[in-house]
Amino acid sequence: MLLNRRSAVLGMGLGLAACGRSEQNAADAPPEGSLAWAIAGDWRIDPERDEWRHPLQTLLFWGLQGDMNVLEIYPGLGWYTAILAPYLHANGGHLTEASFDPRAGSVAQRETLAAWESRFTHDGDLYGEIARTAVTSSGAALAPPNSIDLAILANNVHTLMAAGIAERVFRGVLAALKPGGAFGIEQHRASSTGLQDPLAGAGYVQEAYVRALAQEAGFEFVAASDLNANARDGRDHPFGVWTLPPTLRTSPLGQPDDPGFDTAPYEAIGESDRMTLKFRKPSGNTAASAQSGDDPRP
Repeated sequence: MLLNRRSAVLGMGLGLAACGRSEQNAADAPPEGSLAWAIAGDWRIDPERDEWRHPLQTLLFWGLQGDMNVLEIYPGLGWYTAILAPYLHANGGHLTEASFDPRAGSVAQRETLAAWESRFTHDGDLYGEIARTAVTSSGAALAPPNSIDLAILANNVHTLMAAGIAERVFRGVLAALKPGGAFGIEQHRASSTGLQDPLAGAGYVQEAYVRALAQEAGFEFVAASDLNANARDGRDHPFGVWTLPPTLRTSPLGQPDDPGFDTAPYEAIGESDRMTLKFRKPSGNTAASAQSGDDPRP
């Protein structure tokens, strides 16, 4: 049954107390179709990460509502997809996933795509029909122009930077959004001092750099939140951000794991310090931004 915005939002608040419980009876369960219900579902991926990622508060900060058209860029294995897809499907919304290009990706990226497909393409009753596009080197459209209410890029600005396509993808997001549509970003936050590594090799990006990327693409800054901040993260780790949970890397990428590496100090830190930002596509910016996704510049 489809829910209207009012009932869905009310359900979020009613379900807050239930989200963190490992067991809950029917009386305690969030109303079916609410965002809290989607977050509490047993279909979730690694819900223990909620301690660090705060999905309810983060998605509300970005302005998610159940009847929106939402674009998720680089969903990975689907940590956010497992929340977004049921919630949007239950409320008449629609989800588009822009993931790795299956024709040009690495073995690891193709394995990630296969794992995502095995989870999300065989249960239409729960997840609905998820539209799929790819982030390509050619700059193909992420979604039809002016069709998206909210775009989400979670912990993957560094991935775009490493591939040299951050500017192009930000312009593509602008083109896909409706005028006034929102762009929510979560990203491992580098220190504000020093120079930004243009390839973000350690996985951290300066907040000012992300804001500049968005501004140059044509976005308006709306707000920043410390919902996902972690003051214990000193950012100086031997294997970059991946030294921390949930990865807990023990050796350089491509080398065998080091069983003698002590991960305990990094487990004590927890997940990375993260910025949580919200931008907006200017109202009335229709024709120009629809063309910006096709900009041939790198």
